[in-house]
Amino acid sequence: MSSLLQSASSALRQILLAGGLALACCSPAFADGAMDQIVQSRLVPQLDDLLSRLVAERGRMQLDGVRVLDASDKFMPGKIALGMSDLIEAHATSDQAALKHDLAAFRALADLTAGMDNHTWGIYYYLLALRKLQVAGLLEQAVDPTTLRRLRQQLDWRSFVRVPELALINLPTNYYGVAFGVARLRYLLGWEDESGSQRLLARMMDHYKRFSGAYGFSDETDGEGRFDRYSILLIAEICERFMETGMPVTDEIKAMLRRSVDIALMFANPRGDGFSFGRSLGPYGDTAPLEILSAASALGVLTPDEQVHAYAYASHIAAKYADFWFNPAIHSVDMWNEGRRTDSYRGKNRILGENFSLLHQLMAANQLWNACGFKGKAPVADLQAWVDKTRPPFLLVWFAKGEYERALVMWRDDATLFSLPFINGGGGQYANGPYYALPFAQGLVAGTPDSGAALAQLLPKFELDDGTQLLPAAFFKDIEAHDGGGHFDVATHQDELARLGQIKPIKDARIQVDTTYRFEPGRIVRVDRFTAKAALKVKKLALDFASFSGEPRQEGLATEFASGRVSRFEVTGLDHCQAGPAGAQDRSPEGAMQTHIHCDRLDFELDAPLSVTWTLSYH
Repeated sequence: MSSLLQSASSALRQILLAGGLALACCSPAFADGAMDQIVQSRLVPQLDDLLSRLVAERGRMQLDGVRVLDASDKFMPGKIALGMSDLIEAHATSDQAALKHDLAAFRALADLTAGMDNHTWGIYYYLLALRKLQVAGLLEQAVDPTTLRRLRQQLDWRSFVRVPELALINLPTNYYGVAFGVARLRYLLGWEDESGSQRLLARMMDHYKRFSGAYGFSDETDGEGRFDRYSILLIAEICERFMETGMPVTDEIKAMLRRSVDIALMFANPRGDGFSFGRSLGPYGDTAPLEILSAASALGVLTPDEQVHAYAYASHIAAKYADFWFNPAIHSVDMWNEGRRTDSYRGKNRILGENFSLLHQLMAANQLWNACGFKGKAPVADLQAWVDKTRPPFLLVWFAKGEYERALVMWRDDATLFSLPFINGGGGQYANGPYYALPFAQGLVAGTPDSGAALAQLLPKFELDDGTQLLPAAFFKDIEAHDGGGHFDVATHQDELARLGQIKPIKDARIQVDTTYRFEPGRIVRVDRFTAKAALKVKKLALDFASFSGEPRQEGLATEFASGRVSRFEVTGLDHCQAGPAGAQDRSPEGAMQTHIHCDRLDFELDAPLSVTWTLSYH
């Protein structure tokens, strides 16, 4: 191997080891199905194909009907650069001819993208690509000097941070992490001194501590209570910024990461499934635990036993991406067809960039596992048995306490994990199904991204005579969980329901609710007991369930299914139920629902406590 190839192949490890970072490694037994094998044989060719087409077709390139360079993806230039640098890294160890071609391609694409609109994450991705090339000794070969000077002016954290006060410009506070990464990479490239990154690091950590409170998980809003996938992932991303820019990770940050590890290990399964609640799921729901556990492995946060099984889970996530999320018919990751639906934030206009983002996450995770000694070593076969033996069957994770409480309940029934979040989607998300307090589980209960509350999934919705619509979706208090011996009970109270129609939930104290869940093998029961402060005229009380099960048979307020995992759904406290084919809106990140059940009670007065119960039986 030439010295050039040796330099390129060791680039990532040099970055990880900079600043004294040590990788915690162990040596599981070799078998087929190694993560590295999946990445090299299935994912790298996807990346190569996309970039080859982009170099050849440029502005004419289309994916599934989308002209990719005209798609208004504000991160696109950085994603292209990062994808190209990933391909250079992948080819560096094996094919000098391919490496020479890749460097020429990077040079051409850098000239093409230098004039394109590029923001925040795109700036970070571009700088990370340049830094990887610099460490490998390839930067001058990959980028024309004139283009590099232009990039030095454009790729700057001050484009989205106001100085000297270090205020973000119309961005949520988690973007301090992006700004820190940009400043740190500019310093490593020799483009500025270290003072900017040091100040942004202090601001980033202050923000994280202030908005994560006593429990270590970051509220995505300014105190509204939006805790979701990203709240749990964020500390791992902070660790990634440290590792990618050669900074040691402190014991304090590792302790924060450990809290996220405990949740990620609860999700571990041989199907490669990840998070099931909150926004931006699809493949990103799967790669979130991948990022958490890969960072934890590299930083020595896992025990040797955990590390072996976390690697198995990571391998299954990579396999699921290759088998399920990649659609060979369109030569792309697919979050938009086959009955799937994602948030508008990840609209189909971003199709090319989403490929590069996800492939980078998977390839970067693979490099971390390779650096820990797992290259060519396959997943142990006992992952599900290990989870059953070592993980608790029931877990209550606190996010925040105060005027309102925020928490996550996780319950495992055999190989099925249910995630019940008591959170508030806050501005723009509280009325969307993925943020409801529902027992989310793959193939059983899912929320529809950007659904709104027109057909609120499994939540009783009031429409009063005055036109007000109310939903028990945001203002949780007194969350309790108990082991009942053979079942687990969860209870909470809301003094106000959320009034719909505004960007943020509006408190409406005319109706209060006590909610209980009972989890037992094969069955979940939810009871809502509503009480009005004064008699209220109700035009309609509705409950909807979009189910993956099919061939429904209706009998009164009960529906039995001949196909699918849900076998029976039954309601009490309402007057009518009707099961029919799922509508066009009944789609989830992983596929379409088959049946839509609508139940209601019309034109009545709420002048006494009213209980609405639904029971979901499954196998």
